[in-house]
Amino acid sequence: MYGVSTPDGPRSVKIDNDERGAWSSDRPRREGGPPRQADISVRSRVLRPADRMRYSPGSLVVVVSGSADDRDRFIGRVFEDRGAVLTLDRVRALLAGRVAEEEAEERAAQLLDAAVLKRLEEHASVVVGVDGVEAADRERFVRMAARVGRPRHLILLEAGRDRVAEEDRAALNDLRRRLDAGELGAEGFQTALRLGGATVSEVKRILFRPPPQDD
Repeated sequence: MYGVSTPDGPRSVKIDNDERGAWSSDRPRREGGPPRQADISVRSRVLRPADRMRYSPGSLVVVVSGSADDRDRFIGRVFEDRGAVLTLDRVRALLAGRVAEEEAEERAAQLLDAAVLKRLEEHASVVVGVDGVEAADRERFVRMAARVGRPRHLILLEAGRDRVAEEDRAALNDLRRRLDAGELGAEGFQTALRLGGATVSEVKRILFRPPPQDD
């Protein structure tokens, strides 16, 4: 389960491997209707920030922010495993000059999805900095992780109002409200963490490590 280190050492929050529950609806779909989406809802816990945070290896961590620049700076600063980080911007950079401009965006999305799924199937940790703040922007990644039984976690990184597009504010307000109410289990996230203001710098390192063995 979760734990915090003793006061004489750095605080650490552990998100353990056993928080990965997901289940599919067993209700039959209506005759002739579209296939029923699997029910990936789980119990969700709202985390408090700590200077060192720990997720179990093989987890999916989705980072959402109204500012892509703030998001990428945060990811680059705190995640120890740089190889786990996947974003559309990284894939776009790899494709630059290799595919026709009109095909680049669709191809980048396809490659990102394939890379995320491959790591999840191999039980490797994944950090996805999603473009967009709507639930639909993160749903496909959560469903990938749920399908292969991997833990799912969300981090909402707040940004200054001047760095958030007007059209994103309503969705961010809704996400913030549901996160604080512990309702993101409906999206399939076992834990959620909201960082803003001083709490952003409070988090110094995020690790993918199993919980320490008891002596």
